[in-house]
Amino acid sequence: MSDTRLSFQDLPKAWQGFLQACQSCNNCELHQTRDNVVVYRGSLTAPLMLIGEGPGAEEDRQGIPFVGRSGKLLDSLLQAQEFTARDFHICNIVKCRPPGNRVPTEEEAQACKRLLSAQFTLVKPKVIVLVGATAYKYFTNLNDPISKVRGKWIENSGYYIMPTFHPAYLLRNPSKKLEMWNDFKKVREKLEDLNLIQPMQHPFEFIEW
Repeated sequence: MSDTRLSFQDLPKAWQGFLQACQSCNNCELHQTRDNVVVYRGSLTAPLMLIGEGPGAEEDRQGIPFVGRSGKLLDSLLQAQEFTARDFHICNIVKCRPPGNRVPTEEEAQACKRLLSAQFTLVKPKVIVLVGATAYKYFTNLNDPISKVRGKWIENSGYYIMPTFHPAYLLRNPSKKLEMWNDFKKVREKLEDLNLIQPMQHPFEFIEW
């Protein structure tokens, strides 16, 4: 899926300052082992924000979130629902790769929370998709099993929040693809209901992706 990221010089001043803050961050030990700070891909402002767990090896190498196998699966789903890179903004709970792709700790997530909050303010989303159990836990401060909460809307202060599976889980459990497909179908419908996105040109039922 094509990216809409601008060169640093073409970014608004607020975004330049934010990226500099991310790149200079040393609030936790993850900065010691990172190759790149992984901030975002997609649009600078978007009605939909997708928040994952943290960068993996390929994301750390490229400095872009969700570009490995999980990212390709996520892109296929977004394309099937006719989202374009202008419609969404993708980021993570933490912006530096945890060694060995382990789950970020509570301390690491808290250390990155200020940056995520600033990012949220810049993007101005209305609908938020929490991609995986870790994103759900650290964004909501709840610890329910993702299988129990996925696909259910959480309304908070005028925002619509949808937890769903992480695509890495689908790589191991492809039988769950239909459930995640239905989650993103709900997300698409919510954005259309809010008049934040045009109706799909060619709506269809589940296809293999």
